[in-house]
Amino acid sequence: MLIDILTLFPEMFSDVLGSSIIGRAQERRLVQIRLHNIRTYTGDAHHTVDDYPYGGGAGMVMKVEPVFKAVGDILGDASAAPVILLTPRGRLLTHNVVSELSRHEHMLLICGRYEGVDERVAEHIANEQISIGDYVLSGGEIPAMVLVDSVVRLLPGAIGSEFSVDEESHSNGLLEYPQYTRPAVFDSWNVPPVLLSGNHAQIALWRRQQSLLRTASYRPDLLKKANLSRDDKIYLSEMGYYI
Repeated sequence: MLIDILTLFPEMFSDVLGSSIIGRAQERRLVQIRLHNIRTYTGDAHHTVDDYPYGGGAGMVMKVEPVFKAVGDILGDASAAPVILLTPRGRLLTHNVVSELSRHEHMLLICGRYEGVDERVAEHIANEQISIGDYVLSGGEIPAMVLVDSVVRLLPGAIGSEFSVDEESHSNGLLEYPQYTRPAVFDSWNVPPVLLSGNHAQIALWRRQQSLLRTASYRPDLLKKANLSRDDKIYLSEMGYYI
């Protein structure tokens, strides 16, 4: 996979992209990530990337010209790669959206700044808009990092065990079950005995039930979309949760 990122602050990405799973995925050549400073695509001596908004108002607006030139230079005319504008009004980044994006061979991310981006970027340049949540950030760089991290970890070979991806929160519509490690007893706090039993069928059942309980307690909205079996629904009703 190839990921191009347009930003005014490429230095913000260095530690994130060079570390952990993303760093290893690049070393294994599973993904190539290229950072592009939008200022290098300006046409004036001051590398101007913003201007006052038409109609008045506070703040500045990112100009359309440098973004248009950058996308054209990077992708050319024939590319079918998603051009994604990170914006609060975009489609919410969910596990299903991440899975969809991970199947592309190439994508380009546009990180906005200031009070916003000239609307013509969304209308004519970007073909996708994505948000990571209902809150305001200083720019699109952190959302871009979130998107890249979530996509890269789904690439085959990026994580040591494919089962760890399959069992993570949201991968099956539910929150992940509780995890424990050694010691079995710490300050009188015990690991659940079933995890020490060696009975894999009972462990699998316990984990499924814990996922159901966690989701019902913390994110009941997810249960409405989850693929629940008859046994799942019976268990939840026995525990006082009705779907």
